[in-house]
Amino acid sequence: MSSVLTHCPYCALQCATTLHPVARPGAVEVRPAGRGGLCRKGWTAPDVLTVPDRLTTPLIRNAAGELVETSWDTALDFVASRIQSLQDTHGRDAVAVFGGGGLTNEKAYALGKFARVALKTANVDYNGRFCMSSAAAATNRAFGIDRGLPFPLADLGGAGAILLVGSNIAETMPPAVAQLQGARDAGGLLVVDPRLSATAGLTADDGGIHLQATPGTDLALVLALTHVVLQEGLADTAYLAERVDDPDLLIRSTASWWPERAERVTGVPAATIRRAARVLAAAAPVHGGAGAFILTGRGAEQHSKGTDTVTACINLALALGLPGRLGSGYGCITGQGNGQGGREHGQKADQLPGYRSISDPAARAHLMRVWGVEDLPGPGKSAVELINSLGQPDGPKALMVHGSNLLVSAPNLASVRERLASLELLVVTDVVPSETALLADVVFPVTQWAEEDGTMTSLEGRVLRRRTAVAPPGEVRSDLAVFAGLAERLGSKGFSTDPAEVFEELRRASAGGRADYSGITWERLDAGEELFWPVPHEGHPGTPRLFADGFPTPDGRARVVAVDHRPVADDLNAESPLYLVTGRLLQHYQSGAQTRRVPELAEAEPEVFAELHPRVAAQLGIGDGRPVRLRTARGSMVLPARVTTDVRPDTVFVPFHFGGVEAVNELTNDVLDPVSGMPEFKACAVEVTAAVLPVTGVSA
Repeated sequence: MSSVLTHCPYCALQCATTLHPVARPGAVEVRPAGRGGLCRKGWTAPDVLTVPDRLTTPLIRNAAGELVETSWDTALDFVASRIQSLQDTHGRDAVAVFGGGGLTNEKAYALGKFARVALKTANVDYNGRFCMSSAAAATNRAFGIDRGLPFPLADLGGAGAILLVGSNIAETMPPAVAQLQGARDAGGLLVVDPRLSATAGLTADDGGIHLQATPGTDLALVLALTHVVLQEGLADTAYLAERVDDPDLLIRSTASWWPERAERVTGVPAATIRRAARVLAAAAPVHGGAGAFILTGRGAEQHSKGTDTVTACINLALALGLPGRLGSGYGCITGQGNGQGGREHGQKADQLPGYRSISDPAARAHLMRVWGVEDLPGPGKSAVELINSLGQPDGPKALMVHGSNLLVSAPNLASVRERLASLELLVVTDVVPSETALLADVVFPVTQWAEEDGTMTSLEGRVLRRRTAVAPPGEVRSDLAVFAGLAERLGSKGFSTDPAEVFEELRRASAGGRADYSGITWERLDAGEELFWPVPHEGHPGTPRLFADGFPTPDGRARVVAVDHRPVADDLNAESPLYLVTGRLLQHYQSGAQTRRVPELAEAEPEVFAELHPRVAAQLGIGDGRPVRLRTARGSMVLPARVTTDVRPDTVFVPFHFGGVEAVNELTNDVLDPVSGMPEFKACAVEVTAAVLPVTGVSA
């Protein structure tokens, strides 16, 4: 094998890497390609290719309830037969499909097509609903389009101020921290986080301001920042008049959020709020500054008011005249490896390829022509709604899961476990025996990053090539082979197993859509072209920066949407006086199915823990490492304490990368944002008490 240029399998930064051959079969050595380096996860990514429990043959559950090896034909025949029987008895929507934001564009596209053409079911959604949906909903209604960063990431490097709301990129995507240096040097890094995270720590030594708000109050804080900008004459009034539909609504909707009121809600001093607003405004183009950016992450978005919080951030950006200005703007830090591309091409309940609405008659007609069908199902249920409907009298009786580990990543896991157990058929495709795969009736072993060709789309909307470096082990096949094999058995044609052919079809399907890939070819990408969508024809250079000439709305103006703060759905009470907050660690990724199998990463962070403030620990009479019990309205767990001043006294932080009895999502709330369908992962009331050994465990 010669060296192969590809990209890291983890976050949406998609760092370029070169893979080099080593002596062991299926193994490679990774090196960074081009500028910059890799984080700890990226350096150890090749270890996942050769983990001891890698799935290499299909598995089927026998009469004794055990998963045993079987052939591909037997597994495919069994699944197709069960699907046909269930649909004959209960209708097309009796079968559901759940995808993932780590699938290549080709797989995500084929998954949506398979659901709607081969299965003819409306029930398809994906785990990006847990990740990007609030930002997507907010940017679509404000700007008419959703691209995580509507500008290249490198633009951040020249900014004089960056407001990060709920994003800990120093741990989630460390190579991106280099782009914050300009703002730090100018004292303009502003970080909203209830913890003194690694990112918030970058504000030390006059690098910026840490706004350590009470969990669930980011919306109130941003409303107050906007109030200061508008009331102190710091807004870009010319921009508002020319490029925003209703500047007066922006003023009216923030008029009552003076900083002293926000201080009572958020805990951030009014003086700090004013200072942060002035620092951000000073960097804005209207004041001759170096440039300003507002960026949101999961900490702001994973709430039942996440869409409104992102909307408030967009409104603040509009007040300062940032979107569409070179060197300034609003953006969302996409999390999953293909979180951007994965939500563009049809695996969302309400979408068709090209980021088209499934309810749009013209979009439906276009896709029916491309797919050669006469009808398509309508919109389905969002992820949590879909999960909650599984096995119910009028809900799906079968579920196919691709690229997601629901039994770690979904909220209120006791309910999820119950719903999965009620199914008549659970099919999981995965690379390792994840917690969800171990519950399945059939498991298909599939390829992973270095074993497949395809494309991914970075957080900037840049389309990248994934390239095969090693052959997959055993009888491993692509998800594309699963779709094609089942589609053929169900009497549906037109499903290729060749990712290059699938991409060519994706180009036609996306043509004319908001996320138009029709001008992107593998040949252009292989030649080194940097192509940011939309790329509407092969002669088009791509669109690295959106909104320079207006917004893709009917009148070309951005939309102001009035929003207001409301409390956390499961708010504090006498029995549960603290907030539970969940988040990520430097060493792990998503559900941990990959990183918990990498020895170096697992040894660095081997188990779940709860960060407690010393005041809380003293009240409980416990020390560092001693067991505490966390109890919410949905369940309880025992885990070791980490006593630290990095959290607020009213906050308990637990990482969510761990499974089984260490899964904190046993405790999190599945109440939904009414606009985006996002669950409220990030804040709920929790009771904390001293516990006895065993240190770790979950109970109902």
